[in-house]
Amino acid sequence: MSDGRESSDDRGLTDGRESILAGVRGALEGAPGERAREQSPGGAGGGVEPTEMAPTGLIELLRARLLDHGVEVVEARAAEVAGALDRVLTAHDVTRVAVPPGLPASWRPSSVPVADDHGLTAAELDGLDAVVTGCTLAVAETGTLLLTAGPAAGRRVLTLVPDLFVCVVQAADVVADAGAALVAVAPLVRDERRPLTFISGPSATSDIELQRVQGVHGPRRLVVVLVSD
Repeated sequence: MSDGRESSDDRGLTDGRESILAGVRGALEGAPGERAREQSPGGAGGGVEPTEMAPTGLIELLRARLLDHGVEVVEARAAEVAGALDRVLTAHDVTRVAVPPGLPASWRPSSVPVADDHGLTAAELDGLDAVVTGCTLAVAETGTLLLTAGPAAGRRVLTLVPDLFVCVVQAADVVADAGAALVAVAPLVRDERRPLTFISGPSATSDIELQRVQGVHGPRRLVVVLVSD
């Protein structure tokens, strides 16, 4: 029966909890939520405009990480995106592709019939060969694409059902690491309640015998068109 007095164990737990919470509060002071207010949503990537253009070194690092993940990387200049997309779709024998309604007109492929996503069902998406979108940011350190359901990236389901996902990444949307990416997209999550989708390579998993299988819960093939100018 308790006599109302706090034991040393109870005090220890309380002190430990307060220490952890104090550390969390300190880490959050002046972190992503506040600093991200300085950045405004926009740009063809459908989300934010990084404060600085990505240095050449970041582009090279992103390319290397993408290749490590088994991603096919195609380079193009800004005026050549549509042509690069047509070549990719032709090479992968695509006969019908979906795009988000906010995909820039200058990126729109012309080599195959294009279905604009105005609420395509999962079954309808499953009947397509590929999807082409932009992205919000790309993280050079990890080779990760970050999508926030913006106009050029579209709904999350759009990039999870078709077998081939082709993503256009602009050099200005490449950031160094995940911390920088989260700072940049914080206003979109906080103010617009946008979902975040992180993609690092084609969909893959391993069974109990560690046999790697691709395409279990998403596209088996991922192509990045890297716009470097």
